[in-house]
Amino acid sequence: MAYENPAALRPGGTDVAGPASRAPRGTVRAVTATALLACAVLGTATYGAASPPRTAAVITTGAGAGGAANVAIVKVSEEPRMVWSEVLATALRDVSGDPRARYSVAVLDTATGGRAVHGDGLYDTASIVKVDILAALLLQAQDAGRDLTAQEKAWAEVMIEDSDNAAATALWRAIGRGAGLDAANHRLGLTSTTAGSGPLWGLTQTTAADQLTLLQGVFGADGALDAASRAYVRRLMGRVAAGQAWGVPTAADGSYEVKNGWLRRSTTGLWDINSIGRVRAGGRTYLVAVVSRGSTTQAAGITLVERAARAAVGSFSRAAGRSGSS
Repeated sequence: MAYENPAALRPGGTDVAGPASRAPRGTVRAVTATALLACAVLGTATYGAASPPRTAAVITTGAGAGGAANVAIVKVSEEPRMVWSEVLATALRDVSGDPRARYSVAVLDTATGGRAVHGDGLYDTASIVKVDILAALLLQAQDAGRDLTAQEKAWAEVMIEDSDNAAATALWRAIGRGAGLDAANHRLGLTSTTAGSGPLWGLTQTTAADQLTLLQGVFGADGALDAASRAYVRRLMGRVAAGQAWGVPTAADGSYEVKNGWLRRSTTGLWDINSIGRVRAGGRTYLVAVVSRGSTTQAAGITLVERAARAAVGSFSRAAGRSGSS
């Protein structure tokens, strides 16, 4: 991975002994063999999947008794592996909302591939499912070898940009309701998302990890959606109404694309507040998904989601800066 940079082992390194103290020819062979053995041993540790990168040097200091070479293996440095799940968990330790509120966060640094998920469980999608509905529609159009109709485009635009529910319901029917969404999600790689029953698209169940996978399908360079479909979804997510630009965009210091969801559950009176999107911060690009439930007010839920998004992106940005990842 880009954030793990195994340092080169340098057997011999700089010629410490120098020409003036060159060892006899037989001794050189012994030194070389020792150095190669040291590199083999250290190399196993360096590139093992569970081991941190190491930097070492084999230094010769001339011949000892009987002409044997004095060889020292000096560990110059050892850098710990970047554990992104720990970075995220630490950042979110003090992020909380109402006593009954629960949330989950997933974040990906697109440059390094560093990815982490905090929290688990299923959450109502509310209106973030509208990105998924559009992805399903585009996949079906791709399969049929056609473009979206003028009516489908009109519905898609207001569904994403204005979060129009009537348009979402129309496209929900167009994709075949829950069966169509589930089929699309299988192709997109969402493994824990289940479509809402009947007309209840907003009660689709999902995880933060699955929403991150969906974002990768939209903002990645390949996948089930073709380049034109990905560009279309990105464009609409970049034009959301000004009053709906809360959530993950508060973690950005540059441009962003977003889709938010909010729903007051009639059974409890509590709020589902969700936000997914792409943000630029600190010269880097992140995909972020925050899902939540149980806030007593919409405002409290938005505050919780925004705090979580800022903490997540900020922690990744700081950690990448410390590790020198690009």
